[in-house]
Amino acid sequence: MNEESTADRILEVLESDAQASYGEIAEQVGVSKPTVRKYVSQLEEQGVIVGYSAEVDPKKLSSTSIAFVGFDVKSERYVDAIQELKALESLRTLYSSSGDHMLMAEMRAEDGDTLARIIQDEVMTIEGIEEAHPTFLQERLK
Repeated sequence: MNEESTADRILEVLESDAQASYGEIAEQVGVSKPTVRKYVSQLEEQGVIVGYSAEVDPKKLSSTSIAFVGFDVKSERYVDAIQELKALESLRTLYSSSGDHMLMAEMRAEDGDTLARIIQDEVMTIEGIEEAHPTFLQERLK
């Protein structure tokens, strides 16, 4: 077994269950717990693993709306706009994108109206943000 395949298998387990213990990972990957511990530490240090999170079903959140929002940004304001977006409390994740929009973000607020107001009053006032395209999540299917 080479290092890459072991690391890939460990990442697969963590991606399917971020709470898996080293023992559970070791059993699924076929290596020892100390080996898992070593790989996880290396992957964290290298920035491959950037955090651990719980996945939620938006339909079951009684007081939270979740939207993925695509942003189009003027090229000359790209870096500054990212910094301002990252400072927003409602923004959970932010990604650069090669798709329809330059940036994609996960945003959350107490309800859809509040999230729409945040996009209008906070996001669209950031210099360089030209458009925001929210897609509200309804129900997690997998």
